[in-house]
Amino acid sequence: MTHEQYADHCEELFAAGGFTKVRKLAGSGLEELGPDPVLYRWLGLAHAAEDEDDHDAEAEKAYEAGLAQWPDDLGLLVSYLELCLRADGWTYPGRSARAGLIKDRIAVLAPTGSPEAARVEDALGWAGRGYWQDVRERTASARAERATLTSHSADVAEALKQGGQVPTHPEDLRAAEVAAALELLAGPWRAPLRLLVRYRVAAYVATFVLVLATNKALVLSGTVSYSLWGWIWYAPVLLADAKLKQARQLARQRVIDAMEARHAQTAASG
Repeated sequence: MTHEQYADHCEELFAAGGFTKVRKLAGSGLEELGPDPVLYRWLGLAHAAEDEDDHDAEAEKAYEAGLAQWPDDLGLLVSYLELCLRADGWTYPGRSARAGLIKDRIAVLAPTGSPEAARVEDALGWAGRGYWQDVRERTASARAERATLTSHSADVAEALKQGGQVPTHPEDLRAAEVAAALELLAGPWRAPLRLLVRYRVAAYVATFVLVLATNKALVLSGTVSYSLWGWIWYAPVLLADAKLKQARQLARQRVIDAMEARHAQTAASG
């Protein structure tokens, strides 16, 4: 394969969340074909996406290796800037301090209005957020995750109503998520979970009523002066949601595997 083909495959896998696969693929491309700024950038991004200290250090190494040979590559510079802006100034003062130097270098290379300049502004806006902005961002992320789970639940419920048949392309993530959920919910012992998924909203409403009624009944009966036992009614609906989340993770891995299989087939035929 060429550098461009390796980069295209990295982009596909990165979009699917296959960060480990991207690191492996970018490393293979660099080893096989030699240095390339785009592959160094994908290697760094795949490390940085893990958001862990060790991976951040490896991302920095990848960016610096690329910039040592291509000091004016805007893709590497902007990605490195994002990493430095995210760094803790107390723990990694050197990395944090480099953000200013990189920003000045990008300002020379990227004119106002360019995509790179826009990315810099976005990164600087993110780095300058205050406490309440962080809270709002986390809240928005939590809402988005709940919305995604609700949408996934609706897709699975519709598939269950139609008999559980889901024709799917191996790289269609949404369909793969539904297919994986149907597998995890299959079997006679999981019939109650399937029922909860089909009527998820009603299940949550009924559960909330049961919680209030149970806690009230226990207090009025004199068994306890204050009760939290009613919350145990949430166990089944939370288990159903856990199955849906597990299905999404399983589907993502299957899509990544399908992409890798296609890439291998393309490389073999080439």
